[in-house]
Amino acid sequence: MLDRICSKATCTRPAAHTLTYDYGDSMLVLGPLAYTAQPHCYDLCEQHADRLRAPGGWQLIRHSVLAGTGLDEEDRPALAPGA
Repeated sequence: MLDRICSKATCTRPAAHTLTYDYGDSMLVLGPLAYTAQPHCYDLCEQHADRLRAPGGWQLIRHSVLAGTGLDEEDRPALAPGA
């Protein structure tokens, strides 16, 4: 189900992106909203995703899975975590 709200406290905007962490590589990965909610991921609205910055020593990877791939929205569940 894709009708989720932003994980930021007090934010009630709809989630548009999912944020995951890779602690071993000091990396944040921000991608399209995962098809299902994941326990160790954070869903963010457009505003919070746009303002997201990596902490010192970490790398932020922004993925737009569908952009430039030739895939459409119905292909999304196959690419998203938890599909």
